[in-house]
Amino acid sequence: QVQLKESGGGLVQAGTSLRLSCAASGRSFRGYAVAWFRQAPGHEREFVAAVNWNGGAVGYADSVKGRFTIDRDDFKEMVYLQMNSLKPEDTAIYCCAQGGRQFGDSSARAGEYDYWGQGTQVNVSA
Repeated sequence: QVQLKESGGGLVQAGTSLRLSCAASGRSFRGYAVAWFRQAPGHEREFVAAVNWNGGAVGYADSVKGRFTIDRDDFKEMVYLQMNSLKPEDTAIYCCAQGGRQFGDSSARAGEYDYWGQGTQVNVSA
């Protein structure tokens, strides 16, 4: 059974940074795209960032471009989301998701991802 586990969330002040981590068990990240999505209270889930199957391509939501960086370490079976210059509007539960097909691209579509973690809470105070 594939399980994804996020960590690294917390309560921070605006302008600071956090680094989220996502670990997989049950199936390796190798060969599969991985993405981060987030959901704030009262809002729909939204795409944040994605990395393709080999790390050669990434994609970001406009709202985080230039501030967030996604990267993967297939040796360690980890995917990270470095979040800089955090804003109060970044407050949300952040979930990682693993693609369902091999050699997937850095898609922003939730339907491309078959496996999801429970999420980690990020709170950014003004």
